[in-house]
Amino acid sequence: MALEPSPPFTTVRPTRDGRGVVILDQTRLPQAETEVTLRTRAEMEEAIRLLRVRGAPLLGVMGAWALAALATERAAHGMTDGALQIAALRDDAEALRATRPTAVNLGWALSRMIEHAAAALSTSPPFDAASLAEQLRAEAAEIHDEDREMCRSIGRHALSLFPTEPPSLTVLTHCNAGALATGGIGTALSPLYLAHAEGRSLKVFADETRPLLQGARLTAWELARAGVDVTVIADNMAGALMASTRVDAVVVGADRIAANGDTANKIGTYPLAVLARRHGVPFYVLAPTSTLDPDTPDGAGIPIEQRSEGEIREGMGRRTVPHDAATWNPAFDVTPADLVTAWVTDQGVIRSWP
Repeated sequence: MALEPSPPFTTVRPTRDGRGVVILDQTRLPQAETEVTLRTRAEMEEAIRLLRVRGAPLLGVMGAWALAALATERAAHGMTDGALQIAALRDDAEALRATRPTAVNLGWALSRMIEHAAAALSTSPPFDAASLAEQLRAEAAEIHDEDREMCRSIGRHALSLFPTEPPSLTVLTHCNAGALATGGIGTALSPLYLAHAEGRSLKVFADETRPLLQGARLTAWELARAGVDVTVIADNMAGALMASTRVDAVVVGADRIAANGDTANKIGTYPLAVLARRHGVPFYVLAPTSTLDPDTPDGAGIPIEQRSEGEIREGMGRRTVPHDAATWNPAFDVTPADLVTAWVTDQGVIRSWP
């Protein structure tokens, strides 16, 4: 049985007074491991929008702690009207939801927090702002705990897909779906942490993931920090890698999975799935059940976030695109369900979508 490694660092946590959120600033990695305290909604929105905190499951955890902190702050300033508090929380939720429209986990967690607040207000008159804030902090903590267990469950289910012969394991991954993207040990990287804990011979290739290099900056950083053998490749090297090296599997996370199994993930995932099919490499999507979106019929209905052109124009720290050339910068692409070998959730392995 696999050992159960703990998350190697804390990505998001509440401040001691409950009136703010502390994040590990992922834009400063790998140069510096820096925590930043967020106390206002504007700071929280900016942190999500600028990818200081990122990763679909972690955005859900972040959203929950953000609403709890904002409710706690209002309680500390004498909020006495329950209707005003719930209205303010709904406004907070909509503003936070709008920062990253593709990642369904953020909206899922925000909706759960609002529903919890509304239920608490309807069953516990008269209104007590401090009590409501305490209940929201408890709900956020529960969401965070569930995320940790979700990661472990995904890892255990996914580990069963990897061959035990030969005993060595070579995996290719894209973007970052590890401990930095969740409240636990990750989604796509969770079985790799478990395999490493078991002592299996493991080699991971990480796409650099242009334009913001989440694979090079984040995945390589956390795997190397954990002692996992990791090699970074440029995104356009994946085909050559699969043609020349035995790759046992491609593992990726997901930001939204439509009702038919079409999967939105970081831009560059779709061509990786095409290459995996061409070379006969299993392509696995690992994500929590909260990422499933039954209300969106297929990939065509998934909203795709368009990001700043500056991420391409100055993506390597200096201008690399001439002024008179246009740019196109979608944050995600959609991989059709028929290119996915299996989806792995905390509930188990799905080999064919209903």
